[in-house]
Formats: sequence, structure tokens, C-alpha cells
Amino acid sequence: MTPSYDSNSPYDAFVHSARRYAEAPFLHVPASARKHYASELNGTCAALTLSYTDMLAAIEAQRERYAAAGYRAGMRIALLLENRPDFFVHFFALNALGVSIVPMNSESRAHEIAFAVQHSEAVMAVGVDTTLPLLRAALGEDFAIVDAKQEDLPRAPAAAGATSTTGAYVKRIATRDDECAILYTSGTTGKPKGCILDNRYFLSIGELYISEGGLCEVRPGMERLITPLPLFHMNALACSTMAMVLSGGCVIQLDRFHPRSWWQDVADSGATIVHYLGVMPAILLGLTDPASAAAAQRHSVRFGYGANVDPRHQPMFETRFGFPLIEGWAMTETGGAIVISSSREPRHVGTRCFGKPRAGMAVRLVDQDDNDVADGAPGHLLVRRTGDEPRRGFFRGYLKDEATTEAAWQGGWFHTGDVVRRGEDGSLHFVDRQKNIIRRSGENIAALEVEACLLDHDAVRQTAVIAAPDELRDEEVMACVIVAPGHATDEATARALQQWCLDRLSYFKAPGYIAFVDSLPTTSTNKVQKTQLAAFGADPLNAPLCFDLRAFKKRTAATTS
Repeated sequence: MTPSYDSNSPYDAFVHSARRYAEAPFLHVPASARKHYASELNGTCAALTLSYTDMLAAIEAQRERYAAAGYRAGMRIALLLENRPDFFVHFFALNALGVSIVPMNSESRAHEIAFAVQHSEAVMAVGVDTTLPLLRAALGEDFAIVDAKQEDLPRAPAAAGATSTTGAYVKRIATRDDECAILYTSGTTGKPKGCILDNRYFLSIGELYISEGGLCEVRPGMERLITPLPLFHMNALACSTMAMVLSGGCVIQLDRFHPRSWWQDVADSGATIVHYLGVMPAILLGLTDPASAAAAQRHSVRFGYGANVDPRHQPMFETRFGFPLIEGWAMTETGGAIVISSSREPRHVGTRCFGKPRAGMAVRLVDQDDNDVADGAPGHLLVRRTGDEPRRGFFRGYLKDEATTEAAWQGGWFHTGDVVRRGEDGSLHFVDRQKNIIRRSGENIAALEVEACLLDHDAVRQTAVIAAPDELRDEEVMACVIVAPGHATDEATARALQQWCLDRLSYFKAPGYIAFVDSLPTTSTNKVQKTQLAAFGADPLNAPLCFDLRAFKKRTAATTS
């Protein structure tokens, strides 16, 4: 489906849907996602449902408060609101005024908050009871910090040439080119980069989602999309929210992923679509408690939508739970222009396939010299829109960093940093992030492939594979491993894990170093932060419980099994 109307902003789109689907639910928050902040008088907590009419009333009231205090187009306001209903209220209210938001992670450190606020030149920060102390620690008492429920807002700062900040609010006509949000990347190298996203981006990603079709058909006014993903990320803020707004559907917003209550929430909420990350299917497959098993039989889910499911788990999950896991590909930078999904057969389940590009999307796979690679060979994924506006719908650029923006668009193609291969039928298969490719003696090794092999071993609970420098071979494979309960962290285990890989992979892909660790650093979405393991890789023998197994890594060590 496509929207039956044209909107210039997320707020405009919400108003249109509120008129058409007035009493339909827009937001449902299960009790499990509210209990840490919304206890009722008797000490319990109930689920919350807000209709489009309910939400619009809250948005308009908040818009009037911001307008009366003089906040206007061209300004930015930081939001540290967790995954609460307040986030939606403030986002749409500010968007109505042309004010851009800077959403932030409540698990950030004070210096990270301070950097984002200062770099984006946000004029105010909005928090909730649990995040206000962090904002004050990061920004100081002199910065404008308010509670999300606060009605008397501080006056907006004056600006040269600005219109008066007093008097009645005059409705502003938005354009799709207006800035909507600044989303900061995880900062894999140096400081995080602020991606400038405009109204077109938000509307376009929603339009791409609801027009995907195939196994991802979105039925107007009928879908209920449950997501545990954070609203400071593109997926929940732009993709799932705008898809439901444009189709009159309901967002079922969790605070985070709760494995034990997941199926109960999915069933009780009537979810028809689930959004997932790669780690979630693995965890759900491992649940054995009767309550989860019973709830899993009651769900109404038509499809799951996500990325990076373990290839071993995808067919197992689909068979056990009865719905397809649609693998998709996008980045914060590309979301309003290039989203590729395995929404149609053949999906090549269990091969990291994420489908084929749709009409209007151009893709190249190139080697390190920018030459197109043959089908079946891994190459760096480059993308753009076809036609005269190759950047239309992409992010506008990195805030205050034109050089990095243009470098990413070298040669007129956006360089994604992902390594992908194309199958015989044109389907694209994810290999790994380019930064996770280990270069050993001229061979390219995908860390993801080695990790998948190690995870098949009973002794491995979790692992991250990184590169370690090697004077002879340029780089060597290093595996940081958390062992499963009952297994030793000794050389015998390390040798067994290496032999396991030698028996199943090309010999050069097996780890030359294995380090046993107690934990791995992760992001808010449970992705391992390999940059924080760089110290191990830079000097592996100084890592605790690290075993140098390079001498055993020989061609003759591989078996034919």
C-alpha cells in the first residue's frame, strides 16, 4: 500500500492518520515495559493504549507549550526519554514547529551526552525522572534541562533576525527538506558522527516499508507492530513509527527486549509484526519454560522484520514459531532511499540473504580497486538512487563534517562499509562489515564466519573475532571467547576450539590466538563493540588468558570432514 495523501512532515502525516483512524490505537505499551516507571495506586502496573485521537491531543498540548515559549524552526532539542510515550509526544510536537530533535541513549556516559548536545548546538534537553540526573551531570545546572511532564518551559534563546518569540503561534508550513533529527552514529572511529535526517527521510522510509509487499504486506488500519528497539535509533524512530503512522497501524513499544515476557507480550498485545535483531531469535529458541512455550502458541504474528539472524537459527525459528523472518538491509545514512528486504521467495533461508534491490535502487559490489566483482565473489557494497538525484532520500550529510560526507559519496556512490556477495539469481547475501574483514597473507577473512563456526562448539557461549597484527602475515585471526558453564579456560580448550575451526573452515580462517574473557562490551542493541577490544588485538599476548596457537595453524592440520 501507499499513503492516499501527501505529507510534508511526520507531524502532518500523523494529523492525517488521526483524522482517518481517530479511535484506532496508535500506541500500546505492555505492562512489562511500564512497570519500572508507572506503578498504579495498588502497586501494580497495567498496559497502556493510546488512540490516534488521544495521542494527537497530547501532541497539540505540548506543541502549544513549546510555541508559547518561543521554540521555532532552526533550533534543536535533545531528548533523553527512554522508550516512553513521552518520546512520541515531544517528537511530533517539535516536528510541528520545525524543531529538530537529538535523541540520545540513556546508557551513555556524561561526556557522550555533553558531546552530542554541544556538537548539535541543542538549546534545551528534555528528560524523565531516571535520566534527568544524567543530563544535569553532563550539561550542568546552567543548561536548560526540563522534565518531559513540565508545563512551564524556559524561554527559547533569542537569535539574530529571528521572529518574535512572544504572541500567538502561527502555523508553519513544513517542507520535506526541513531538518527533522540528528542521529549520532556509534563512533567506531573517533567521535560519533551526527547524521542529518530531514522530513523526506522519515516519510520515505515509512513509504518504503508499507509498499514493500510480498511477505511484508502491510494492511491499512490493521497492523500491530511490536518492537523492543530503542527510539534513539533509526529503526524504531523512523522505520516502525512512520510505517504505522502512514498505514494507520499501532506501535507496540517495549522498553527493551525481555526474553521471558516476550511471547506473553507478543500474544497479549495482538502483535502482527515483530521487529528483531540477530541475537533475539537465538535467545528465544533457547527458552524452555512452559509459560513462554504456551504464549508462543497463541501469537498472531504474520512476519518478523530484522537483520543478522544466525543462519543456523533462521530455519529452526521459522519452523518452530510459524512465521518468516524477513532479513533486511539499511543504514542510518541510507534509510529513506535504500532499504533492501528478502520479502519474496526465494529467500534463501539460512544464507544471510537480504533480498534484491527494488526499482529505483542502484547497487554495485566492488573490490579494493573499485572494480566490479563477479557474482559469487564478495565485494564492498555501494548504493545510490537511480536517475538525476542519486542522494534523494539519503541522510543530508554528517553534521559539521562535509569532508567525511563527500568521502562517503566518493565517485557518486555511497560507500556502505559492508561486504556482500551476489547470488546467481541476483539476491544479495551479507558477508560482514568491511572493518571486520581480517586480511591475512592476502586472504580476506570474514570475522562473522569464524564466529558462527565457534558458536557451534559446546564450549562457546559467546565470541567476538578481531584482527591482531602479525609481522609476517599482516593480520592474524584472534577470537575472544566466553566459555559455557562447565568448560575450562585453558590451553586444551583453546586447542580444541582451534581444531574445531580447522576441521570446518579453510585453514587460514582458524584463530591463531584465542583469549578467554569474562564479558564482551556491547551496545544498547546487544551488538559487540569490537573497537573496545582493540587493545587485545593490538597486543594479544598481553590479554589475560590468551593462547598463541599460530604454530598449529597449518594447511596439513585441516581434515576432509
